[in-house]
Amino acid sequence: MSHASAVVLAGGRSLRFGRNKLAEPMPDGRTILAHALDAVAAVCADVVIVIAPETGLPAGLPPGVRVAIDPEPFGGPLVGLVAGLTATAGEIVVVVGGDMPDLVPAVLARLGESLGRGLADAVLLAGSGDRPSLPFAIRRDPALSAARSALTDGDRRLRGLFERLVVDAVPESEWRVLDPAARTLRDIDRPEDLLAETLRPTDD
Repeated sequence: MSHASAVVLAGGRSLRFGRNKLAEPMPDGRTILAHALDAVAAVCADVVIVIAPETGLPAGLPPGVRVAIDPEPFGGPLVGLVAGLTATAGEIVVVVGGDMPDLVPAVLARLGESLGRGLADAVLLAGSGDRPSLPFAIRRDPALSAARSALTDGDRRLRGLFERLVVDAVPESEWRVLDPAARTLRDIDRPEDLLAETLRPTDD
């Protein structure tokens, strides 16, 4: 998807983790954020990371990754998304969290491809029960308009964005073929989440 962009939301406080979780090393020694960036870079040529100015520039950003500054530090993911979308070049944008180290590139590609083939403004991954918020793919211009409208209305939820767009979903039966363990949905919120990652058996 060389025509697509990616936005990596990395401006949170890491309150539940107790320190900057994105800088925490994974079992291979590379950071949580580095794993997320690698996954989106495998799918999208244009990658924008959104950070809060208080957190500073992450160390070791890959060449070509551009940085957008959250205009309202720790104002929530929707504020950060607007900053990221404003900086992107592609009409199709894949959005992920910087705390998602197990993203499967093939699943991200499926999100973008599904959006490109259909008429929806956003495509999510259908899950068991409710749909997860991240990752997802959106059309830049309608999503930017909807996000700004939501913020004007005082709605800072990502769900508020989806409620203002035409939304479709990749069926779970389809994306699970690419990611049987649903690793793509996993994020790191607490230190014990990282411990669980360390103890997870490696794939053969």
